[in-house]
Amino acid sequence: VAAMLGLNHTFQSQFILLGFSAFPHLQLMFFLLFLLMYLFTLLGNLLIMATIWSERSLHTPMYLFLCALSISEILYTLAIIPRMLADLLSAHHSIPLVACANQMFFSFTFGFTHSFLLTVMGYDRYVAICHPLRYNVLMSPRACACLVAWSWIGGSVMGMVVTTAVFHLTFCGPNEIHHFFCHVPPLLKLACGKNVLVVAKGVGLVCITALLGCCLLILLSYAFIVSTILRIPSAEGRHKAFSTCVSHLTVVVVHYGFASVIYLKPKGPQSLEGDTLMGITYTVLTPFLSPIIFSLRNKELKVAIKKTFLSKLSLQNS
Repeated sequence: VAAMLGLNHTFQSQFILLGFSAFPHLQLMFFLLFLLMYLFTLLGNLLIMATIWSERSLHTPMYLFLCALSISEILYTLAIIPRMLADLLSAHHSIPLVACANQMFFSFTFGFTHSFLLTVMGYDRYVAICHPLRYNVLMSPRACACLVAWSWIGGSVMGMVVTTAVFHLTFCGPNEIHHFFCHVPPLLKLACGKNVLVVAKGVGLVCITALLGCCLLILLSYAFIVSTILRIPSAEGRHKAFSTCVSHLTVVVVHYGFASVIYLKPKGPQSLEGDTLMGITYTVLTPFLSPIIFSLRNKELKVAIKKTFLSKLSLQNS
């Protein structure tokens, strides 16, 4: 990836990730905690994908999008967490410039793919509830494949734009990144030259525009969904319609809640401890919560997981 970006020759050939150096006595505890959360995230998403794959009743657009979401989540955590875990056990926290650029590209690509897929899932719920008779036409296999493909393409474009902009700057200051992965704000503090402010504002504007655009489209989908649900005469019908949206809505609130805290927080004096703990929320905690929410709050999926895996376990035991 770094070669594709045509990176500038900079004074720095590697960086040092300070991240958890603010918590020297807690590093082993953090390692064990984050390792368990990471393994749970991987297993949870793989369990969801395996259930959807093996259960024919779940071969619908909603679960195809959920499968794509699980893949993007696995790849997003893969771009950040293994390196973070290695750094927690190591005395040397250096990362080569090319590896840093690659990490930034993949974390932004899969992070934004995730946001775009959540938006697509909101549109899917809108069509299912507001236009049920046209659902099979509007959400045909080809339309679904296009929506997933465009989400991945959009994420890749975002990753390429952000990484190219940041790594075309010259890094001539100290090489210590005040974070546990190659994130934009701490890297921009190490850059010098007259373009730094322009790049910082440009990258910030692109990211906030994309996130707010997705968020507004989801809110618009749910405004129509709520208005349609309220017109359903029976309480049971209203409950059934809304229950299909609960897991998606909960994940959206968690995802955009943490994203807004990161991107829209006021620019004040920042501590390494604060930045590190804030980073944990969207790199470890959000991906950890997502499979839990989908498997517990989605009745169809919960039943399918029990049916598929518990029946296999009981057969093995008998």
